[in-house]
Amino acid sequence: VQLQASGGGLVQAGGSLRLSCVGSRMLISRYTMGWYRQAPGKQRELVADISNGGSTNYTDSVQGRFTISRDNAKNTLYLQMNSLKPEDTAVYYCNAGTKWGIKYWGKGTQVTVSS
Repeated sequence: VQLQASGGGLVQAGGSLRLSCVGSRMLISRYTMGWYRQAPGKQRELVADISNGGSTNYTDSVQGRFTISRDNAKNTLYLQMNSLKPEDTAVYYCNAGTKWGIKYWGKGTQVTVSS
């Protein structure tokens, strides 16, 4: 089982990026999918998640700027990030979970926002 995240990179403040997370040997449709991030010297934090029914949840700092979505037919999770700020700089991870907890983690993708 693997979750492969991609789409990170270097962008100027105010710019946009779209992260993707593709599942292999598992069906994302069965899980609540989420994006977490970890900045240097900080704990990993939830950015956004989306239930298998489509309900979304965002941390306050990204509300209105980021959009999480899923395409179950493509077995892919997305995170559209607009109006990026330097404080959004972090390694971003996708995961798959149930009400009992997170079952799978993907390898991270680096997002760097320059001022």
